Amino acid sequence: MATIIVQPGGPRANKQRVNLTAIAHNRLMLLLILFLAITTVLIGRLLWVGIFAHGAGGDGSLGAFVPARADIVDRNGVPLARTMDAYSIAVRPSKLIGDPTELARKLNEIFPDESEAAFRKKLTGRGWAYLRRRALPEQVAAVNALGEIGIEFPREKERLYPQRTLAAHVLGFAPNGEGAGGMGVEAAFNDRLTDAAQRSKPFALSIDSRVQGALESELYAQLVQTRAKGAGGIILDANTGEIIAMASIPVFDPNKLQNYAGKRCSESPLCNHMVQARYELGSAFKPLSIAAAMDAGVVTSMSKRYDATAPLAVAGFRIKDDHSLGRWLNVPEILVHSSNIGTARIADEMGAEPLQKLFRSLDFDQRAPIEFNERAAGLWPSSWGRITSMTTSYGHGIAVTPLHLAAAYAALVNGGIWRPTTVRKLGPDDVPEGRRVFSAATSARMRQLLRMIVSAGTGRSADAKGFRVGGKTGSAEKPQEGRYNKTSLVTTFASAFPMDNPRYVVVAIMDEATGQYGLRTAAWTAAPVVKRVIERTGPMLGVMPDERRDVDISDLMPLLHGDKEKE
Repeated sequence: MATIIVQPGGPRANKQRVNLTAIAHNRLMLLLILFLAITTVLIGRLLWVGIFAHGAGGDGSLGAFVPARADIVDRNGVPLARTMDAYSIAVRPSKLIGDPTELARKLNEIFPDESEAAFRKKLTGRGWAYLRRRALPEQVAAVNALGEIGIEFPREKERLYPQRTLAAHVLGFAPNGEGAGGMGVEAAFNDRLTDAAQRSKPFALSIDSRVQGALESELYAQLVQTRAKGAGGIILDANTGEIIAMASIPVFDPNKLQNYAGKRCSESPLCNHMVQARYELGSAFKPLSIAAAMDAGVVTSMSKRYDATAPLAVAGFRIKDDHSLGRWLNVPEILVHSSNIGTARIADEMGAEPLQKLFRSLDFDQRAPIEFNERAAGLWPSSWGRITSMTTSYGHGIAVTPLHLAAAYAALVNGGIWRPTTVRKLGPDDVPEGRRVFSAATSARMRQLLRMIVSAGTGRSADAKGFRVGGKTGSAEKPQEGRYNKTSLVTTFASAFPMDNPRYVVVAIMDEATGQYGLRTAAWTAAPVVKRVIERTGPMLGVMPDERRDVDISDLMPLLHGDKEKE
């Protein structure tokens, strides 16, 4: 007889295990649903902020992902100014556990540019103080290794200029990453740089950092060689008004600002002499005046001659030439030999009104034509008598900034259209229409004459081979205590290249250059700078030297008498 043994409770235990599995599954599904719901809410919130809050121009949550101030880059995208989280090192003297004297010694070893005494003063002071701002990571690590609990390492927004002094006067400065700019681009475009809707996009300048570096290098080398007080230069796109490079020496480092409060512009490295300083620019005005006479119908022939045999006496003044040729001169000779007498006679025949009209159309009576806040207006004569018309025609009795002159030369060679200058990178549709100040025919003739000055006149030392440079020298005595100081010269060379199809204007200025062997005029001090700058930067700007091409001046060359230029 068989016996069947049934294990008690088997089916019930199995059912219990099934129930537990179902419960675990349900709980897991519930957690998954909750996770998906939370994720959906977060994504929805981010989309709402991105589409609505940011689109309305607010400083919503998305603002945390963009810099407090937009980066500044050159026309090729090279960074010139950035806002970043920087390390700082600070101390709370009340929490120090080590000897301040010994700690000051160790800090001096890490930061040798600051004395032990300066550190000790901070370490023994009454309150919280910075030991170093904008510290490098390795410096922070070295200080942290000292094991001093009274030293802190706050992270702060800082404005960094990675190219240091390059284009400092153009960029200006912003004391920190969030405050208003102090000068230059940082101040002029402060609203654009801090706009929440735009600050995530770098602000592109017209400056080319490669060209800027070459200009600054050559100006500084010439300043040292000629023992000049200062120097400056501008490279300008003749057809758009874009500033490709602008330099003013002395310079400053926007990363290490000093206190220049109370100093006059002429004494402060912060002063941008290209837009803030006004000069009587001398003979560089002569091409402008003669172009005005051509448009006024006074100069109708290049062969027309003017008496330059002796100084010109007018209203108790004597107008003379530095190197008189003692004969009558035609128009090309007046420019090639830089005759004050010949230019004054042309201005006298023309009268005051056409010359005033031209100078006003070039904004010589207005502030420098650029976006900067710090810019000067020209010094306009208080009256325009006969003598004023004569002297202003060759650049005396009227003072403008170098930028005024650069913009005027752009109009002189580009077909006659004056445009305001800008430090913004312009697209093809952004170029201003401008206004006509010279006729196209006069501009074409002036290109010939300016080329002649470089190939056969006072500008020969600016003749960069193959670049077809045209330009004019200007050597002017600086006014001092109501009279002109004969030993203090501002020398200028204003030029353009290539003259068969002008693309760029180059202006160089040397302030009180002593020169070599006593040669202090523009032909020896300013013109050589232009030559070297064009040779270095021409290829960067897409202008290659070609000695097979040049401006056709064959109809004008026979008009030159052949006297050897003496300047």
